[in-house]
Amino acid sequence: MGAIEIGLAALFGAIVGSFLNVVIYRLPLGQSIVYPSSACPKCNNNLKPWHNIPILSWLFLSGKCAYCKESISVQYPLVELASALIAASIIAKMGLTVQSSLVAVVFLLLLTLSVIDYYYKMAPDSLNLLTLTLAILVIFTPQDLLENFKNALLLAGGMALLRFYLSYYLFVKIRGMSINLKKSPWTKNYNALPRMVEAMGEADIMVAATMGALLGVKLALCAIFLSAIIAMPFMLLQRGKSDEEQRVPFIPFLAVATLIVYLLDSQIYRFLEGLYA
Repeated sequence: MGAIEIGLAALFGAIVGSFLNVVIYRLPLGQSIVYPSSACPKCNNNLKPWHNIPILSWLFLSGKCAYCKESISVQYPLVELASALIAASIIAKMGLTVQSSLVAVVFLLLLTLSVIDYYYKMAPDSLNLLTLTLAILVIFTPQDLLENFKNALLLAGGMALLRFYLSYYLFVKIRGMSINLKKSPWTKNYNALPRMVEAMGEADIMVAATMGALLGVKLALCAIFLSAIIAMPFMLLQRGKSDEEQRVPFIPFLAVATLIVYLLDSQIYRFLEGLYA
């Protein structure tokens, strides 16, 4: 793949990343992602076209609004840069095709879900389902579509089952820490019992389904294992903090691991074959 195609992919990714910033800001607030045009959230002045040049505008404005001089979050150039790198890496691996373009869009949507999950510790079902649907449709032949759909179901079902086991374990652990509830039968004071603690959210399960559709079962399981390893240091840093602070958004780790495994799929397959030879 030539440098020109990769450069065009990076430019496309950066432009899409600028739009994704709008989605990240507006979608959780229930606002339209199309209308009105972009404006400063602090002073509400509409932005000029040259204020929306991906990455460069933020640098030229020194990270401040051109009107009110309030700081602009570093999230904006980082999302645009990440989008450019994602698009360029996918096109460099697969070439410039309709399929590679769809795969790049899926990963850009995973980036969007990751940032929203980071801020809100939840993700919109509409965006999650769109990502999953596109991941299933990245290959157009009926046989491959069915295979993608089957892999998505397997990963979703596996993650849902794991969620129930882990949630029940946490539920029993919390219940055991309560002396009063521990000594009484669960039927006596059912309403006083702590509710089932969710070990992972439904959004994580949908992302796992997307991983299954993109990677297949074997590589998706590798990606889930890798995501747990990546997340471990961040989770350890939250020890001793409040319950809310200990809730670590997991979609970003799933998304990063999925991208790594997708880009290195051949090498990982060879490693697995050597491991079980």
